[in-house]
Amino acid sequence: MNDRIAVRRLSVDDNKLEQLEELDLISRSQRGDTSAFDELVTRYRARILRLVYGIVNNEDDAWDIAQEAFLLSWLSIQRFECRASFYTWLYRVTMNVTRNSLRRQGRRMDVELSDSIPDSGIGPEKNCQHGEIREWLNWALAELSPEQRAVVMLKELEGLQYREIAQALNLSIGTVMSRLFYARKRLQSMLRPIYH
Repeated sequence: MNDRIAVRRLSVDDNKLEQLEELDLISRSQRGDTSAFDELVTRYRARILRLVYGIVNNEDDAWDIAQEAFLLSWLSIQRFECRASFYTWLYRVTMNVTRNSLRRQGRRMDVELSDSIPDSGIGPEKNCQHGEIREWLNWALAELSPEQRAVVMLKELEGLQYREIAQALNLSIGTVMSRLFYARKRLQSMLRPIYH
């Protein structure tokens, strides 16, 4: 019992330490310290790149958009007020840059879920089934409105809480819950054929 309490306390302490380190990096970045901002970029680069790639489904475009998002974040770091987590703020910047990029190209936001379905390693038949499920999921997500798709991605793929999603998308928590509810209902309806 004491071991569990000690482990929990250690993980809470580690989490607090990580938050304090991040606040220090943000503060230093706001004072013009590029090495501190580089460290923030290093912490979130993979998540941001995965997010953008899931939308644009092109590695080169994803790298370009992520770079543009990080540059814009650097240029506007002074406006970050720590009301939300840094990742939530960075996510909002990234989504705005992604939307603008897609508008310039005349494309709509698409989502790729291939990394979200774990590979079972069971064999070719199962791999074929997973491929079919991925195709259905990608099709169904593409049929959602961009607003619903963004909420689903943040909740289901990024694992954010309602409050974090609301902050990232500049919405009320009620709107987030409503969009997620209707998106899930629509997905359930569209994906019914693969579960019967």
